[in-house]
Amino acid sequence: QVQLVESGGGLVPPGGSLRLSCAASGSIRGFYVMGWFRQSPGKQRELVALMPSGSRSSANYGESVKGRFTISVDDAKSTVYLHMNALKPDDTAVYYCNYHNPLSQSDYWGRGTQVTVSS
Repeated sequence: QVQLVESGGGLVPPGGSLRLSCAASGSIRGFYVMGWFRQSPGKQRELVALMPSGSRSSANYGESVKGRFTISVDDAKSTVYLHMNALKPDDTAVYYCNYHNPLSQSDYWGRGTQVTVSS
């Protein structure tokens, strides 16, 4: 079992910045991928950013956030961050942290944190 707890969401004006955090605990071992997805009302959940363990330079980003968002990991704290800059109203969504182990096909999700971009 893996537990994921997100924090850092809130209301931010267009053009602003925000940092989300996801603290992971439990059976975190071997090769895995951690990252962020988001979902807004009426839309499917979409990829924001993913980063595999052991290859911190191989981050993968959704097209709509490339150049604005950055994912990072603090291995000592088992925490993954999402640094969001130049936020747009279209970035408004619930952001979910995800842990995926491709060998065991296990998949865990956090409860989500709301990000609202509005003036």
